[in-house]
Order: sequence, then structure tokens, then C-alpha cells
Amino acid sequence: MNRIKIDLERIISDIDRNIFGGYMEFGYRDTTFKNFDVSDSPRADKSVLRKDIREALERMKFSNIRFPGGDFSSGYRWMDGVGPKHERPTRHELAWSSIISNHYGTNEFMQFCRAMNIEPCLCVNCGDGDMREAADWVEYCNGTGDTAPVKLRRQHGFAAPHKVKYWGIGNEVDSLIEIGAKTPQEYARAYTEYSKVMKRVDPEIKLIASAACRWEDYPQSRSYPEPKPEWVERAQLMLEQAGDRIDYMAIHRYAHTYDDDPYENFMACAEAFNERLSAYEGLIRAVSLERGIRHNIGIAVDEWGVARRNRNLNRDIPVTLARDDWGLMHLPFAQNNVRYHGKSMPINQEDAMVTAMHLNAFIRHAYSVRMANFTPMPTALVKNLKSPDDHVLLDSIFYPFELYSRTCGQLALDVFWYGDTYTGAYRNRAFNGIRTLDVSATLDNERKQLVVYVVNQSKDKAMETTITLNSGEFAGSAQVSVINGPGTTAANTEENPNQIGIKGTIVKTSGKSFTCSFEPHSVTALVCAVS
Repeated sequence: MNRIKIDLERIISDIDRNIFGGYMEFGYRDTTFKNFDVSDSPRADKSVLRKDIREALERMKFSNIRFPGGDFSSGYRWMDGVGPKHERPTRHELAWSSIISNHYGTNEFMQFCRAMNIEPCLCVNCGDGDMREAADWVEYCNGTGDTAPVKLRRQHGFAAPHKVKYWGIGNEVDSLIEIGAKTPQEYARAYTEYSKVMKRVDPEIKLIASAACRWEDYPQSRSYPEPKPEWVERAQLMLEQAGDRIDYMAIHRYAHTYDDDPYENFMACAEAFNERLSAYEGLIRAVSLERGIRHNIGIAVDEWGVARRNRNLNRDIPVTLARDDWGLMHLPFAQNNVRYHGKSMPINQEDAMVTAMHLNAFIRHAYSVRMANFTPMPTALVKNLKSPDDHVLLDSIFYPFELYSRTCGQLALDVFWYGDTYTGAYRNRAFNGIRTLDVSATLDNERKQLVVYVVNQSKDKAMETTITLNSGEFAGSAQVSVINGPGTTAANTEENPNQIGIKGTIVKTSGKSFTCSFEPHSVTALVCAVS
């Protein structure tokens, strides 16, 4: 039988709510932002946001949202997106080969964030932009004096500063397909200078360094052959040259799998992700110790999700790219220079499970992972809309994010679990002894509430499991919430929008232990009263 053992006193760290962050990017989805401004629609509320979209976002409880991207940010001029909309320039956007109206910009984003009680996180252009432009954006948003950027903000109707706390310097600068890609040496130097002027404008801001998006198992593109990734050297150089100026090291990690990969191999992507989190937090600690960096530098996984590809398409035939907006990219083709829209595969129960395993990893690595941004988020709610009055469709991956964000406690616990295992291969590397149950747990001391999160990766076998407390006792009952569907490939569609969702039950608990059976291919949260 599977066993989960929990000691309520074995605390890993507090959990930063910023791990429940989201992401918005222009370029390939410019038109979807029109659905946020629906003042003429009966579905609009007083904040000029669709009521159903607002309700879904409120269920997600996003802590922060990263804006305006992504690849897009490496060519974005923030000045294009402020002022009267009819005066804003339309641009040919080079990252995704699209036309951008710039009708949605800084102030529209700020209004959205404040209406939703979400912390904004802005990513400055470190591609074809410059440090003066970055510093001016900080001053436009946060300044209080009578300088030109502040006067401009006031002229645009915003007398009070936006008080943006989080600022990323660049995006994926280690990838050659990025506009203004930089070597480790070039970026370490650029980050130092950007951070210098940005912090002189506002010393209270927190800065996020673009650390690594390319890993040693990163899939190559024929059109953009890239040298072997140098993510260790890059991180070391950044910390050595600018460690005293870095608040977060940002990494990107997508689960790149093929549509015909065995199910076990898709699940094994979580093992590879956990390895990289462990390696990166060790790298930061080692260089910080050697260099005498005294403040804690957190990891920001400010892009994460799943990218699934069709292996059988001819790589020399131009095809389209389809990317949904919740962190799952179902791509007809893997070549990175293809920047057009196509039809994506349905997002299914497998994707919900992988999403939950990412969140489990953030909880288990709570000491180091202090921010994460599900890629890219709110526009997924409008991706199926053909008119402002259409209903939203909630994909399978909506539900694990909602469940974790709603129930997660303030403290991460160090959990022991033991049971069935399986073997999978990810990116041609075999992983043996993968535990079939992927587990994390949190504690809310004030509410005396333990939450145990379990992903049963078995395709067809329920896992009967004993959950035992080494300290404390279960006190009364547990709320059991299960995310599942009729099979691993089940998906919510316009024809059948409710195949996957959350079903809840109550079970009686008392004493030191109880037994629970976890459904095949499921995500479960056990919210338990403890004493």
C-alpha cells in the first residue's frame, strides 16, 4: 500500500503567494484583448470587464501578472501604449509577425490589475530597447515629482502613481531567436546598467533577471541552430557581476513533448523539472556563499507550462503555430521561427495533471521558488470567443490552478511518501523509480488546516493510500476535491464543456491516520482539520 507521512513541525519554508502568478503577452493574441473592453456588452460590469471573465479570474486568485510578455517585450516600446487610443501607433510586431494596435497598454493593464487586486509585474525591453527607456517607464509608473514622465502620466489621467513593485529586465535573452539576444557576458553587463538606473528612479522596486530559458535538452530549430546552452556559466556570471542587484533569477521551463509520446514519458517531464529546480537553487546558494551575497535571491519561474508537438509533420513544410494562453502550447510543429496561428489540440486531463505537478514542485521548493507565472493566462478565457457575448470555456488546466490557489496554506511541509513506481523517458533520458503519486502538503497554522495535494499518475489504477501524522492529530473531517475526467485524453470542448471539473466530498477523519483511495489519472486536494 502507498503511504504518506507528515510531520506538522517539518516546515520547509513559508510559501510566497507570488507562485500563483499569471502572464499576458501581445503579438500572437492581440485581438483577444478586445474582449477585456466590452463596455457595450450586457456582460460588462462597472470595471469594463466581462462579468464571466471576472468571475473566473476571481476564482483563480492570481497574485501577480507579468506583462507585456514574453518574446513580445524584446521589441516593445511602452510609449506606444499610453495616451489617447486613437493617437497610438499601429506596429508590425517582429516577435510573432503580427500587427499590434497598442490599444491595450500600461494604463489599461494597471486598471485591470487594480480592479482585480492583482500585483502588476512589468518586463522592460532589454532587446532592442535601452536603459533610459526602462528608467522612464519606472518613473512614468512610480514617480511622484514634476518630471516629464510623471507629468505625462498625469496628463493621461492618472494623478496617483501606479506603484509597480516587480520589474523584469529582459526576456529569454539566452535564445538566439529573441530580438537582441545576449551572451552571458553581454547580459550580465546590461543587467548591471539597467538595474542601476531603474533603482535610482525607485529604490524600492524588486528586479528580476532573465537567467535561463534554454537548457541542455532544449529542442533545436533548423532555422535557428543554437550553440550548447550555458545556463550554469550564465547564472554564475550574472551572480558574480550583479548579485547585489538581483532579487529574482528568472527561469523558463516548458514540458516539450510530442503528441505520440507514451503517456509515461509525458508524466516523466515533472522529474526533469524538479531536477532543474534543485540544480538552480544549489547554484544560487553556492555562488552567493562564495561571493558574500547576503540577501536571499529567489527563483522566478516566470514562464512555465506544456508544449506538445506533432512529430510526423515534415520539418521543411511551412506550417502554423497554435498557442493557447494558459501555459499549454499544443503545437502542430516545433520550429521556433514559425509565428502564425493555427488550430490547437484540445487541452486534456493529462495537461491538468502536469499542471498540478508543477504546482507541487513549487510548494516542495518553496524556500527558493518565490514567484511563478502560468503562461500566458487570462486570454485563455476568451480564446474561443467569436463575439463579446459568447460564453467562456474553462479548460482542464483551469481547475488545478484554481484548486491550489484557493486552498494553499502559508507553510510548505517536508512530506515523506512511499509506494508504487514507474519508468519513463523524457528527452531521451530514462527516469527509473518515479513515484506514481506526486505529493506536496501545506499548513495553515492559524486555521489549523493541513492540505495534501496528490497527483495519481497511474493511467488505470486507483491508489489506496494511508495518510499518517507523525505529530498532531486529524480533527473531524476532510474536504476531498478531485479533478478528473473519463480518461487521460478527456477535454472540455464547446460541445461538451464539463467533462473535466472539480467534484467534492467530505470524509470523516480522526486520530493519527486515515485511508484514501486516489482515482486513476487524477488530481486530489485533501483539506484536513488538524490539532
